[in-house]
Amino acid sequence: QVQLVESGGGLVQAGDSLRLSCAASGRTFIRYAMGWFRQAPGKEREFVAAISLRGDSTYYADSVKGRFTISRDNAKNTVYLEMNSLKPEDTAVYYCAANPTSSVRAYFTAQRSYDVWGQGTQVTVSS
Repeated sequence: QVQLVESGGGLVQAGDSLRLSCAASGRTFIRYAMGWFRQAPGKEREFVAAISLRGDSTYYADSVKGRFTISRDNAKNTVYLEMNSLKPEDTAVYYCAANPTSSVRAYFTAQRSYDVWGQGTQVTVSS
């Protein structure tokens, strides 16, 4: 089973960009579909973006579509979340998650689909 460590969070102003990284341990990263979720203060954790095993299928929450891009580098065991045009409502703890699957093009939006979670990285967007 992989272990996940997120990085790249921070304090930025509205309109700025950030790139989050999620590094996975182990040699089986290619077997995991990956996702990003976030949890804002006082709110439930919600889906942000998902990507398939090889990165050829992606899916986004409506709230981030057109601003965020999920990608992965299987040679580096890393999944990324490029966040542009950040808004104060994007403020949250961002988590990456991994779902072992044999389906090459599948992506997953439900939290219950994911077996492994990182510890989270804080993103704060000031107005």
